[in-house]
This record gives sequence, structure tokens and C-alpha cells, in this order.
Amino acid sequence: MESQELIQIVEKALEEIRPFLLSDGGNISLVSIEDNVVKVRLEGACVGCSINQMTLRNGVEASIKKHAPQIEKVIDLSSVM
Repeated sequence: MESQELIQIVEKALEEIRPFLLSDGGNISLVSIEDNVVKVRLEGACVGCSINQMTLRNGVEASIKKHAPQIEKVIDLSSVM
């Protein structure tokens, strides 16, 4: 799969989960995809939220893997500056 096509698929998956994040004052953006690892940045209220890792695994990662099963994991870079 071409990288641009994979980016579009991952963005579509993020669009599915984004309304839930926005409803809690948060958001998410795609940073990059490298070696079947998606790097995202949680934003707004998601940063520092006590359940953001659960949201990342059960919501974001699950949605992405549903659309792009070759993705191995999702990493949050919001705490990395």
C-alpha cells in the first residue's frame, strides 16, 4: 500500500473517533506513520487526562486497526516535546 493511501485511511479512522474526543474537549492529530507504527498527538483536554492511554488503545488504535490491519501500534507524542 502506498504511503499516501495509508495516510488517508488512518485519517479516515481518526475522523471516526474525533467526535468523541471533541465532545470531551480534546482532539487528535496524525504526526506520522513509520514502519506500521502510527504516531499521533493528543490535544486539548486529552493531554494529561487520566484515561488518555485507555482512549488511545481502546478507541484510537482499535479504529485505526479496523481500517488498516497492518498497523502494529499507535504512539501518543503529546508528552514528547
